[in-house]
Amino acid sequence: MANDHYLVCLALLNQNGKRRLPIGGASLAEPIAADADPGQQGEALALDLLLRLWQQTNLGPIQRHGEETNLLLLEMPMAKVLEDLPRLKKAWLAGGSDADLYRELRQLTERGWSIQTAKYSKPSFQIW
Repeated sequence: MANDHYLVCLALLNQNGKRRLPIGGASLAEPIAADADPGQQGEALALDLLLRLWQQTNLGPIQRHGEETNLLLLEMPMAKVLEDLPRLKKAWLAGGSDADLYRELRQLTERGWSIQTAKYSKPSFQIW
């Protein structure tokens, strides 16, 4: 299991004056090809996470944290998801810097993408 690949979707948010870092994920049968993006599986993970967030808007307005890299898809080994991701999340929620979070996420991931969208367009993945 430690070498299994996992695709993680996370969003950096603020709600009711507090930071939030919701995370969703799914195991990958095989790593994503070097020249490919996460495709439909990435879109499905992002949609699932965003729908869960939409359902929580009755608890207060949700705001993106930061301007650009606040919705990410990351490919990483399952061991990193289980061991390191909770520690990073806890540190950031407690007031850790964005730069530290991004730096440590980059160290954990094999590859990553930021998710962008425009009106009437499918989500697009930019290498992060």
